[in-house]
Amino acid sequence: MFHYTVETDRTMDDAIAVLEETLKEEKFGVLWQFDIREKLQEKGLDYNQPYKVLEVCNPFEAERVLSQNQMVGYFLPCKIVVYEEEGRTNIGLPRPTSLIQLANDDSLKELAGDIERRLISCIDKSVEASS
Repeated sequence: MFHYTVETDRTMDDAIAVLEETLKEEKFGVLWQFDIREKLQEKGLDYNQPYKVLEVCNPFEAERVLSQNQMVGYFLPCKIVVYEEEGRTNIGLPRPTSLIQLANDDSLKELAGDIERRLISCIDKSVEASS
C-alpha cells in the first residue's frame, strides 16, 4: 500500500501533541500544520470533516536526499495526516518508499526505507502512548 495509517482513541489535538514529541526523538520537527476543514470553510465550503496535515522534516535527512537528487524535493517535507473518521482519530502518511519509486533513482531506496521506518515508529509510539 502507498500509505501507513493507524487508529487511536486520542483526540486529534492530543494525538498531534504526542506525535510531535515522538517526532522530536527522531529529530523531525513540524514545520507547518494545515487545517483543511478550517481552510475549506474559510472559502465558503461546507466541509465538516476534522482533517489536519502536518509537514514534518528532519533537516539532516533532507540535505542528504537533496544532495543526491534534487527531484526528491518534490516530496518534501514529509506529510503526516491526522483526521477523524467514525469517532476515531487516524494518523497516517504516504510511504516514502512508495514516493521514492517515482524518482526512478535506486540509490535512494535504502534512505527512503530508513526514513519510513523512523516515521512509522514515531506514529506507533504516539499510539502506544495512549494505551
